[in-house]
Amino acid sequence: MNRRDFLANGILAAGALAPLPAFAAPPQNNGEATAHATVRTDRPLGAIAPDFIGLGYEISSVARPGLLNRANRVYIQLARTLSAHGVIRIGGNTSDYAHYSPAATAVSSARGTIVNDAVLRDLGGFLDATGWRLVWGLNLGTGSEAEAIAEAKAVLAAAGPRLLAFEIGNEPDLFGRARHRKPEYSYEDWIAEYRRYKAALREQLPRIPFAGPDAAGKTDWVTRFAGDEGKDAVLLTHHYYREGQNPTSTIEKLLDVDPKLQPQLTQLSAASRNSGLPYRICEVNSFSGGGRPGVSDTLAGALWVLDYMFTLAANGCSGVNMETGVNHLDFISSYSPIGDDEQGHYSAKPEYYGMLAFSLAGKGQLLSVDMDASLPDVKAYATQPNQKALALVLINKGSRTSSFDIGATSQIHGAQALATRLTGPAIDAKSGITLGGAEVSSVGEWKPTKPERIPVRNGRIGIELPAASAAIVEIA
Repeated sequence: MNRRDFLANGILAAGALAPLPAFAAPPQNNGEATAHATVRTDRPLGAIAPDFIGLGYEISSVARPGLLNRANRVYIQLARTLSAHGVIRIGGNTSDYAHYSPAATAVSSARGTIVNDAVLRDLGGFLDATGWRLVWGLNLGTGSEAEAIAEAKAVLAAAGPRLLAFEIGNEPDLFGRARHRKPEYSYEDWIAEYRRYKAALREQLPRIPFAGPDAAGKTDWVTRFAGDEGKDAVLLTHHYYREGQNPTSTIEKLLDVDPKLQPQLTQLSAASRNSGLPYRICEVNSFSGGGRPGVSDTLAGALWVLDYMFTLAANGCSGVNMETGVNHLDFISSYSPIGDDEQGHYSAKPEYYGMLAFSLAGKGQLLSVDMDASLPDVKAYATQPNQKALALVLINKGSRTSSFDIGATSQIHGAQALATRLTGPAIDAKSGITLGGAEVSSVGEWKPTKPERIPVRNGRIGIELPAASAAIVEIA
């Protein structure tokens, strides 16, 4: 069953707003919390971009034999199961140590990756097979303008119209701390280098598109770049991690509110709005440094990424690239959505299921949801995939069952709703994660079992959500 056909057409009343129905009395549920929510069909937050979903790779991944290749059918299917129109971002710390050599042997290494024409042709075939587009990071840290021109020509020849943009330098706001430049390296220093590279590249490739500044944490660099280069760029880019992985990187911290996230998104949204450029979180995952084992690679990671992606959408973000595979330390990251045993076998890991859940409902218009503020572990999002459909995304990150009582500012009609649940054996489970009662198969396909029927009574929906689980509810 194709996931895009899975959600049946829901029915949402059109025309004048019906009066809000009164909340039903909380059920007797043995101490379970009840979350009352109202979907504001009169308050759309904006459209979710069709290519919102993406994956992020170190450039060293490109040099790995057979990985990003048209012949890697399982990996291609895993990407297409997530989205038919995604974005791959290739860069990372390794990109500022990597070099292009047309006929040299390809090398995948944290400090000495070499990409050649053969692996770039493989990448082009992978892009064609998935239907995804590409953001490519050029080496500013240890490279040269001449090298960047040669590499850009080869990448453009391989990717063709699937190239979305080039970035110049990875996390340049850390260059002063990350070995590439003097400690006092500033935005002014970087923008001068960026413009020199851009001018040299445009002299040879007049119409190539650029994105930036690819900042690690200094969000003001994005604001300044938007003002300085907004008329000559196609995308604003930024990174995000909850923190660097360490013994305090717990499940509780991952699922709790990150106090730095909303101020960052508010600033990015303003820069995007003022410049007219979309912004994308082009490198992101739970904890940097490959993630925290026993945290990033569990059901908690799936719930985190589902909530995080909808948080981005609610703040006007155009998309996200979840890091996966080999990292800048030369090992496969714990947070990887797509597992890789380095023996040619690939699989859906817990975080993949959160991304897949997003793909079911993360389309069309995102709607505002009014909900009790007293239940911080419970989240509700709503989308309107088309004028006759309504999808609800309910997340319970807490340790006890919660009940949802949901209405809308336009009366919910229909006799039933269909629920697709994201569940696992426990919050720290690394396996046994399912969506719609089914696991992603060994060939990368997902075929859910029959969805659960939820009654609609008096224009409202009531549903219980066990601890550490989520549900996609489609009104029919």
